[in-house]
Amino acid sequence: MNGQAVEETAGGGGGAGEGDTEGGSPTDGGSPTEAEAEVGTGTGTGRDAILRAARRAFAFRPYAEVTLRGIAADAGVSASLIVKHFSTKERLFNTVADFGPAADQLFAAPLDGLGRHLVLTMVRSRREQQGDPLLRVVFALGNDDERVLLRERFDEQITRRLTTLLTGPERALRAELIVGLLLGLGVTLSLHREGANARATPEHLAAVYGPALQRLISA
Repeated sequence: MNGQAVEETAGGGGGAGEGDTEGGSPTDGGSPTEAEAEVGTGTGTGRDAILRAARRAFAFRPYAEVTLRGIAADAGVSASLIVKHFSTKERLFNTVADFGPAADQLFAAPLDGLGRHLVLTMVRSRREQQGDPLLRVVFALGNDDERVLLRERFDEQITRRLTTLLTGPERALRAELIVGLLLGLGVTLSLHREGANARATPEHLAAVYGPALQRLISA
């Protein structure tokens, strides 16, 4: 996808330089460890900056064009720090492509209060961790293998997991619509960074937006 990012503009391009540890193409193997999968959970400012820059890079450019030096420049860190945390570009991609930790946070509530919890989690993640747990998948709409993999993991770890949690009729359809509402919330918060939503508390946003989600959850 070209043009300006809804969440954050892509930055820090550049070619591969001497000393980069790029790794091979991403695969279904080589999954990150549990600690490495804690995307944006406050495990260190340098690491979090790397992950934010990596999300932008992998969402907007083909995997082969992304370099550790480019990500490092965007994150304001050294390429060697990326190697220290993630070893290779492949492991960094697999961390970025893992929606499991986000799902654990999003779905950690009973169904009768899940709508409110989903909104609170989304808003607090953006405000406290400067990152949206889901929105990067919106930009993974190309046909490159890594973007297909990102969408497949999102479907497996977010949409299908939510489907298994729901009860009642048309669970798969409702799960897709709920996820669409969550992505729409993320886009809205990004587009209107200085708007009314920025002045509203997470609790107020949950009170206004949560019922629409809850109707689909409890249908």
